[in-house]
Amino acid sequence: MTDVVSIKGLSKQFGRIQALREVSFTIPAHSIFGLLGPNGAGKTTLFSIVADFLKADAGSVEVLGVDTRNITQLRGRLSILPQDAQFQRNVPILDQLVFFRLLADRTLSEAREEVVQSLEMVGLQSVAKRRIGSLSHGMVKRLGIAQAFLGQPEVILLDEPTAGLDPANARQIRDLIKQLQSRATIVVSSHNLAEIQELCDRVAIMDHGKLVLAGSVDEITRSDRQFDLRLSRPLTEEELARLCDLDGVREVREAAVSVVGASQGGADYAVRLDLSDGRVDQDAVTTALLRSVLDMGVTPRGFTEGRSLEAQFLELTGDAGSVVA
Repeated sequence: MTDVVSIKGLSKQFGRIQALREVSFTIPAHSIFGLLGPNGAGKTTLFSIVADFLKADAGSVEVLGVDTRNITQLRGRLSILPQDAQFQRNVPILDQLVFFRLLADRTLSEAREEVVQSLEMVGLQSVAKRRIGSLSHGMVKRLGIAQAFLGQPEVILLDEPTAGLDPANARQIRDLIKQLQSRATIVVSSHNLAEIQELCDRVAIMDHGKLVLAGSVDEITRSDRQFDLRLSRPLTEEELARLCDLDGVREVREAAVSVVGASQGGADYAVRLDLSDGRVDQDAVTTALLRSVLDMGVTPRGFTEGRSLEAQFLELTGDAGSVVA
């Protein structure tokens, strides 16, 4: 698979704060790539350098084979949606977006056609003549997506595209992103780990300006898959040991809180798997584990897939952050 974004040895310092520390990774074509990290990890700084809003102290970024220090060569091919994208509140939607396309050397008819198509894509064609100030927060977010999609760019950077949205609007945005994967490479920065795990096929995890892990979601979570299990009674130490001896089972421990629904007399367990050696798959391990539980005379009462990417993220980064995003 061809890489369309290549980041090599990227470093950036603001005074005494090292925002990026020799960050290097690549992004394959037509992937939905998640950029994860706590506050202060350096995600926004990295986005800003890729878009040439900021200059790096060291290292380089290439997008579609072009060094982004020559950003004008990527005009129309690279698009970015900042987290807090702003629009003129008292100017109609259609007029604003058409103006943006005129700045990109489109004719008036070409600009209007592109804008109408983009607004239809995000479901805002019926409010095209309304002013921004009359739109809901969710509609403004979708408008930002429409702007990022104008001109059919080949690489799109989306910084926290669903932040502050209710579940229904966030789902609409995720669906739009998935629809565009066939024609563009999309990089999504987000704090929503469950969303990234659902949406992205590859991720990079950053912490305090450093890249701590990068790869496919499957590769990253394979070594630490987990789920929550409610049983009809607590297990003995001997029974716990028997489950931990199963191939692919890393740990079985009593959960600190009920995670799959309370039931009088029952017990909750957190189960962690390790499938990294490839000898067994998740279905085989969970089947063997549930069969063993039944052989012990214990009835499974609940089974919930865990957020393994979240577990991996928290293990790598902890809760710390700083003032640089």
